Amino acid sequence: MMADKSTPMSEAPMLNASGNDKAVLEWKDEEKVRMKKQLGLLEGVAIILGIIFGSAFVFEQLSFLCPGIFVSPKGVIMEVESVGLSLMIWVLSGLLSMIGALCYAELGTSIPKSGGGYAYIFEAFGPLPAFLYLWDAMLIFVYVWFIILTETKLRYAHAQRFMTFMNCYNIKQTSKMQNIFMFTKILALVIIIIAGLSYLLMGNTSNFENAFEGGSTDPGKIAVAIYSGLFSYSGWNCLNYVTEELRNSYVNLPRAIYISLPLVTLIYVFANVAYLAVLTPIAMKASNAIAVTFADRVLGMMSWSMPLLVALSAFGGLSVHIMTSSRMCFVGARYGHFPEMLSHINVDRFTPTPSLVFLNILSLAMLCTSDVYVLITYSSFVESFFIMLSVCGMLWLRYKRPNMTRPIKVSLWVPIVFIVVCMFLVFVPCYYVPYEVGMGVLITVTGIPAFFLGVVWEKKPSWFIHALGKFTIGVQKLFLSAREEKEEGSYQ
Repeated sequence: MMADKSTPMSEAPMLNASGNDKAVLEWKDEEKVRMKKQLGLLEGVAIILGIIFGSAFVFEQLSFLCPGIFVSPKGVIMEVESVGLSLMIWVLSGLLSMIGALCYAELGTSIPKSGGGYAYIFEAFGPLPAFLYLWDAMLIFVYVWFIILTETKLRYAHAQRFMTFMNCYNIKQTSKMQNIFMFTKILALVIIIIAGLSYLLMGNTSNFENAFEGGSTDPGKIAVAIYSGLFSYSGWNCLNYVTEELRNSYVNLPRAIYISLPLVTLIYVFANVAYLAVLTPIAMKASNAIAVTFADRVLGMMSWSMPLLVALSAFGGLSVHIMTSSRMCFVGARYGHFPEMLSHINVDRFTPTPSLVFLNILSLAMLCTSDVYVLITYSSFVESFFIMLSVCGMLWLRYKRPNMTRPIKVSLWVPIVFIVVCMFLVFVPCYYVPYEVGMGVLITVTGIPAFFLGVVWEKKPSWFIHALGKFTIGVQKLFLSAREEKEEGSYQ
């Protein structure tokens, strides 16, 4: 049940009362039906590392199913065709992700809302561009992730249901579990790095001789290689989706970013050095799962451990993805872009249960479609465009609202460099893969009539409004959910 607002005057805290006032106020705050700040710095780092490392391992497992140009980690070596240029692409992808993360640190502290890029685009450019981002997120980004997770050898359909339940049941326990998965992922990559560097120090350096020989200079191929690298770094902006649940977000959000991104870049570069020390570029191209092939070559009788660690890593990535994606759905409903019931919160667990269940049902329904793999190749294009738009919004807000409170304010060259690189990544594929780009644009444009029909058109038929109201009440009863109570002075 919702908290009773009719507190008797004798029980209400007074401004000049004893030191117990603070405890009373904190108790009343805890009783309010809204998302609680239950995530600290460690949980923030675990969310970023969890989804980045989890996506990298899952995309690797997907390579045997879908040789899309953007999804497999071996896509870098396939496009640039040289060891030296491949390592440069991994460093460049990491630096680009760090620059983007710095921009999102400013956005996340100046606009302390959950929802990530959706909330920032809404704040800067209004409801239509934000709705199109949400539209693409539900039809492409979330779709692609769950297709990847359920179509690989790991078969995550049951895991998806379990992780959805955990996210509905208890955020604290889920975050603790994600912390464990984070250390599991780091352990797997550290094993790869130590084994590979040991192999290299034994004198096996032949793969690094003439490292840049035969490298491609085609801008289109380099752009696609960067896409492949960035796809393995995807998730650097995921903590911004849960800003409102982060304790002391003005401090912990940027700190988590500053810790995670350099660590990820360092680990990825050394991991690729390890891979290339053991496997030739030809062997990497032929491998369906590079980490497993690597383990078979160097770990001997312990090679069985790598598939297990990869599975646990992807399992943790699924948990983080469910958490962050549901918050975007939740915030979209809060702004009226989705049905109001999806912005409701379970009154006992303080979790966005309707959004979590909706996302689970949506992803499972999408599995009924067989022709899904083409989505994977153009999802990077669409997502890069909207991330670029978010950072453009940061520059626009600096011009439009110069007096806006900005706890963190990065140098002007940081967003400009990021936007220029994003423009290269967005427009070069228009020539190199025009079909995939065209399909991405087409899906985005279909969101315009959906926006006017679902959001702008207010005078809907009475029978529709009545039916939706009945369904909303049914959802509230089923999930014990209620409308979020607004906090005075908040952005809700």
